[in-house]
Amino acid sequence: MAKDYYAILGVERNASIEDIKKAYRQLALKYHPDKNQGDKASEEKFKEITEAYAILSDETKRAKYDQFGYVNENDFDFNTSSFDDIFAYVNDMFGDLFGNFGSRSSNRYHQRRKGEDIQYQMVISFKEAIFGASKEIEISYQKVCDECNGLGAKPQDFETCDYCKGRGQVEYGNFFISMRKICPKCGGSGRIITKKCSKCNAKGFVIEKEKISIKIPRGVDNGYAIKISSKGNESIDKIRGDLIIYFKVLPDEIFRREGLNIYLDLNISIPQAVLGDEIEVDTIWGKKKVSVEPGTQSGSQILLKGEGVEIEGAKGSQIINVNVEIPKKLTQKQKQLMEEFANEMNQSLQQGQEKNIFKRFFGQ
Repeated sequence: MAKDYYAILGVERNASIEDIKKAYRQLALKYHPDKNQGDKASEEKFKEITEAYAILSDETKRAKYDQFGYVNENDFDFNTSSFDDIFAYVNDMFGDLFGNFGSRSSNRYHQRRKGEDIQYQMVISFKEAIFGASKEIEISYQKVCDECNGLGAKPQDFETCDYCKGRGQVEYGNFFISMRKICPKCGGSGRIITKKCSKCNAKGFVIEKEKISIKIPRGVDNGYAIKISSKGNESIDKIRGDLIIYFKVLPDEIFRREGLNIYLDLNISIPQAVLGDEIEVDTIWGKKKVSVEPGTQSGSQILLKGEGVEIEGAKGSQIINVNVEIPKKLTQKQKQLMEEFANEMNQSLQQGQEKNIFKRFFGQ
């Protein structure tokens, strides 16, 4: 059975929009949930009068209702089985219809929005990434304008949008198919600014600067990020988003890093490679002596366990890549000694002894 929306609101069929709005206001205040907590009958009545107002306050829907005596379920933007959806619909569609009473109640159902996050790239040195550090940065963030409270203008400097009649949406189509879209003139707000806020120029926010102390964790690497809560942009609900800091680590002159491991290139001479030696090398933790075994080949590695990056008790290694330097120029004396060395090795080879070390080094 079709509902008589005019009877539900207690108005005549030729009632003006102002009469309909006035009737709805009176009934809504009477059956409002905050005044009738736990009363299911009042809750259902509030749903019913809200449905009636949603139809009769809309020229297109009212025309359909007057012509056919009913409306399609698709003409509603809420699920009538959910009271919270009904109430959210009321707040979204009718704005400040209830004045302070409605705005207080909307806090129960309105999902307070968080502001947008700010992304910040921090450039740090190789050692700052490994050992951690403390730094101070300055950020710029959006803050709700306190002059207009984020609206872009003072309340008296708005007028109802004449294109959508304050609904924020326009409807197009025919009696069988209708679609809605955001009003192109007011952008969905239902209101037009007549005088911009002098402080924010109608943007609704201003730019503020803030200095923040940042503690860089030990062991961060390129692309690593940390979150600083509530240091992002401020939303219209005055809740700030987060500050996301991404790290860019500058390369080091002698060290390279892969995960927890540190790599170091070490050049040694031919005598050191052949005879072996004890050499002092750099590690990220300081100087350390390493043993070069006799007969060390170019391209071999020396492993120093526990000398790498440390993160939460886990510690990597330092890996030393050994490169045997072949001199491009020799003095006459050096050349003579190398020839003697080569002859000696060749004689050993002919006697069935070790492979020619000279050939290993010089590729001849």
